[in-house]
Amino acid sequence: MDRISAYLLLNLTSDIGPLRIRRLIEHFGKIETIFSATVKDLCQVENIGEKLAKEILAAPKEINLEKEWRLIEKYQVKIITWDDENYPPGLKTLSDPPMIIYLRGELKSEDIFAISIVGTRRATNYGKMVTEKLSRGLAERRITIISGLARGIDTCAHQSALSVKGRTIAVLGNGLSVHYPPENRKLEEKIIISGALISEFPMSCSPDRANFPRRNRIIAGLSFGVVVVEADKQSGALITARLALEQGKEVFAVPGSILSPYSRGTHLLIKQGAKLVEETEDIIEEIEPLKEKWKQQPARPVSSGEKLTSEEKEIYTFLPFEPVSIDFLLSRTSLPLGKISQILLSLEIKGLVKPLAGKMYQRLQNV
Repeated sequence: MDRISAYLLLNLTSDIGPLRIRRLIEHFGKIETIFSATVKDLCQVENIGEKLAKEILAAPKEINLEKEWRLIEKYQVKIITWDDENYPPGLKTLSDPPMIIYLRGELKSEDIFAISIVGTRRATNYGKMVTEKLSRGLAERRITIISGLARGIDTCAHQSALSVKGRTIAVLGNGLSVHYPPENRKLEEKIIISGALISEFPMSCSPDRANFPRRNRIIAGLSFGVVVVEADKQSGALITARLALEQGKEVFAVPGSILSPYSRGTHLLIKQGAKLVEETEDIIEEIEPLKEKWKQQPARPVSSGEKLTSEEKEIYTFLPFEPVSIDFLLSRTSLPLGKISQILLSLEIKGLVKPLAGKMYQRLQNV
């Protein structure tokens, strides 16, 4: 049996997590030799009882490894194991690093400069707006954005990084042949082009609830810090923040309305010592490697082609970061409706304004 097949078989065996696989490798030296051992030999490894030892030895006959290989080939998945040279360095420091990583896309050395952005699946317009602002700002500075591809804040973080041609990595709580949430299938393909999808779970593994805390430790491990945008007190984003703290990483939180349940988790983090975030710079200034990278690669300034006319400046001055209607702008300027609509379109083309449902508009950045 070859080395990769041995890793795949152990990963497909029930009740064997990363720690047990690591202990088996450390005990036997080479992972390939595990399946030629005896039950007695296996039972000498910590937390490997007789029942589990028999399951391990039965795995080559009981598990359909050919099916796993077919899916790996179909989805053009690369396999990275714990002892490979290109294993992500940020995961090596985990107490329970994934022994195997399924990868679609590409991991690059520059991905060491990464920040995770996470939050609730039930994101508000405010949460999406802040996520877009932070993710775009970091991506423009060549900082990789990491998140979990979930609905809400995660999806917004990935999309915003891609909108400025930045790199983003999605860590999944399911196998790479399972598309979850289903509406993000097209987003997956975009991420593969400008980053990577990764998972430690077998190819056809479903998104079971128990998988997501394991996924969250990888999200934290791949980055210098975790930004929580919106989260209630029971949110999985708080688990990611806790795991980041346990790993010695920085934790950041975005303040929100005291009336919103999705501010309770972030406000709790701030009370417990998380860095309050209002701007991209609040994140970068706290992390020395990112600060040094920022000096080398400043944010893209507004080009000469994007300089604002006097009327555009007038509208932009009154346009807040929160969504507003054209009526709001009509009440604050002397410009007619047609002219305001024309200016908003121009600002949208320049990437400074975003149109929303209900003929609402929001400001995206300072100029």
